[in-house]
Amino acid sequence: MTPIYADHNATTAPDPAVRAAMEPFLSGWWGNPSSIHRIGREARAALDEFRYRMAAAWGCKPSEVVFTGGGTESNNLALLGTTRLLRGRGRHIVASAIEHHAVLHTLRYLERHEGFTLSIVPVDSHGRVDPDSVVSLLRPDTILVSVMAANNEVGTLQPVAEIGRQCRERGVVFHCDAVQAFGKRPFAGIGQFEADLVPVCAHKFHGPKGAGALYIRSPLLPHPIQHGGAQENERRGGTENLAAIAGLVEAFERFVPVPVFREEPLRAWTGRLAEVLRGIPGVVLRGHPEERLANTLAFTVEGTDSIALLANLDLEGVCASSGSACTAGSVEPSHVLQAMGVPDAEANALVRLSFGRDNVPAEIEHVAGILPEVIHRSRG
Repeated sequence: MTPIYADHNATTAPDPAVRAAMEPFLSGWWGNPSSIHRIGREARAALDEFRYRMAAAWGCKPSEVVFTGGGTESNNLALLGTTRLLRGRGRHIVASAIEHHAVLHTLRYLERHEGFTLSIVPVDSHGRVDPDSVVSLLRPDTILVSVMAANNEVGTLQPVAEIGRQCRERGVVFHCDAVQAFGKRPFAGIGQFEADLVPVCAHKFHGPKGAGALYIRSPLLPHPIQHGGAQENERRGGTENLAAIAGLVEAFERFVPVPVFREEPLRAWTGRLAEVLRGIPGVVLRGHPEERLANTLAFTVEGTDSIALLANLDLEGVCASSGSACTAGSVEPSHVLQAMGVPDAEANALVRLSFGRDNVPAEIEHVAGILPEVIHRSRG
């Protein structure tokens, strides 16, 4: 049986054209961009070209592009680097309750070990942040606000542009984790998020793993968190991975300006499965009914847990997730659902189906056909 892949929010398969763009930097142009000899200069010229291409795709200055090792590193650099830079102005941070652990765990670290204070913005029952709730938590010593563009577990979209404008009016740095939005939502330019810091992760839109970038609106210059060299305009020490950067830039140019996740069929497919799930007692759809990623369908099942549900789906050839891939295998209730007011017993029975370009209608019908039996078996 060929598996049905319904876990595109966790990762996507590298595109053949992306792999082809990476290959020259695995065999030919292998020099160190920091070396002054000809082979090094060739690598440096390629790195500079990639930075200009990414800046053109984002609609920003090349100096505002920092290449990283992925979304987690980008978030850590944004949060740790900026708060340490601005700690003389204040030590108060505001973040939504449903941020990815790459954000929340980093902010909790600052709270526990570096003397910062963290205020958590609540969300409604659909997992949506009210901009007024963010503004109400701002204080004279607030230096940073963090709200994601699209939630990775339930797909709910956030009003980040409005939040970003409110922060800018008050002189507060705004960080927007947009990792799940790229390739799934219309993209007109990095400025659409109205954010000072925006991370990007290549493997969410058919690029390679271990490749990311961080947009840093000038003149902001966060402290580096990785030391040992002056690379990336002294923002990230370490020899640049040209092959990974080539893959990131190629994937972004191909799959983000015209989103690779096509909204019309994806919304129809998740709608079809939602219709099936509504007919099963004890099943509750999670996330916003309209303001959500079109490819994402999240639900909980009364009387079982995520591990049983995912195991039974896997037996039927369906690859799904219980939410963030970074917590796969965990029996902890989803922190996103807890923030939405879902009881722990239900928050521990979350399934996320996330579809992509390689899925076909027949696969959706197969999933629709097996869901009732899978849920019945999991309860047993």
